[in-house]
Amino acid sequence: MNMGTFAFKMPDIGEGVVEGEVVEWMVAVGDIVKEDDPILSVMTDKATVEIPSPVDGKVTKVIGEAGDILPVGVVCIEFEVDGAGNASASEEALAKKEEAPAKEAAPAPTPAPKAAAAPAPAPTPAPAAAAVARAPGTKALASPAVRQRAREANISLDHVAGSGPAGRISHADLDTHIAGGASGASRSSPVGGRARTELNGTEAMKVIGLRRKIADSMIASYSTIPHFSYFEEVDVTALEELRQHLNATRPEGAPKLTYLPFIMQALVKALAERPECNALYDDEANVVTRHEAINLGIATQTDRGLFVPVVKHVEAMDIWQSATEMGRVTSATRDGKAGVDDLTGSTFTITSLGRLGGLGATPIINKPEVGILGVHNAKDRAVVRNGAVVIRRMMNLSSSWDHRVVDGHDGASLVQLVKTYLENPATIFM
Repeated sequence: MNMGTFAFKMPDIGEGVVEGEVVEWMVAVGDIVKEDDPILSVMTDKATVEIPSPVDGKVTKVIGEAGDILPVGVVCIEFEVDGAGNASASEEALAKKEEAPAKEAAPAPTPAPKAAAAPAPAPTPAPAAAAVARAPGTKALASPAVRQRAREANISLDHVAGSGPAGRISHADLDTHIAGGASGASRSSPVGGRARTELNGTEAMKVIGLRRKIADSMIASYSTIPHFSYFEEVDVTALEELRQHLNATRPEGAPKLTYLPFIMQALVKALAERPECNALYDDEANVVTRHEAINLGIATQTDRGLFVPVVKHVEAMDIWQSATEMGRVTSATRDGKAGVDDLTGSTFTITSLGRLGGLGATPIINKPEVGILGVHNAKDRAVVRNGAVVIRRMMNLSSSWDHRVVDGHDGASLVQLVKTYLENPATIFM
């Protein structure tokens, strides 16, 4: 059967995207893939996109490493396929000529013996296939199913040895790691019998992908926006009682309410009274655009870094709808399935530290927005009410504002409005 070369070009992802950063190759040279198998994860300015294979075939070349920028329309991977493929005869001849020296220098498929000069690790149970060591900072290769299973088991794939091509991690490799095949050696303690290990290693990690996007965004925000921060504490005792009641009597299929949907609804009313806080500032054109729509970004931590999915038109939602939509966009983001539309268009951002709590923080504004509200966890505290010490449910709020366009009085007033609504939760629904 005739075999040909299929050259696949970086596709047009849409939304005006002209290039993408390689986040992860999910395949390596020599892998056999089926059409629609995921082959490449690419990050654009707007979202991370998983690109599927266009054909059945064998991977013969991949172009670009994690962190490289690939323009749309440039060949990024080549396959050996049945039939003529899509590359011309001259292109195939040139490709084979370029690949010939590499093939001659390629090692035999059997595992190479370790160099005598290399320090030998402590003995470990041998897996079925030889594990491939990865260079420091190199991201582990694994299928989405393996990654999902590792997340569920709370295992970092950076610590799992892979036996597939280029160190690709399989389910069997994960089984070996879970069974203890990747355990390190330890030295017995002279006292107490507890095993201890001396740790001297370091790990160099390239700042690429989402981490680099976050870094660039933080630098742009903090270096151009004069932040001022404002803190307040809120008595959410009555709100907690209402939350518990609504959860106990919620409609069938409705999600359980956390504090965030109440805060979202309180912001709808507060931002309507302080529209200067629900705005975007174009500092190049010196134009502040106030928005009637209240599109709330919800800062969401994932195993890939920090994303800000957006609940749009919260002003048109009731508390159950806002809770449902928040759950949808944050879950999709954590699962890596959020689309560009889910991750763009916010006019104001909420960041919640959740169980980490803390007394205060100075959140960095999600540029070009002009404000951000930080929510800390609620705790029972001893407070003074009417001259007596009583136990109340208290929550701290932190906020930051763009002092170029939001005066201190306006930012503080917005927080005080939110406080009033949360402390008198019936007014949220009036």
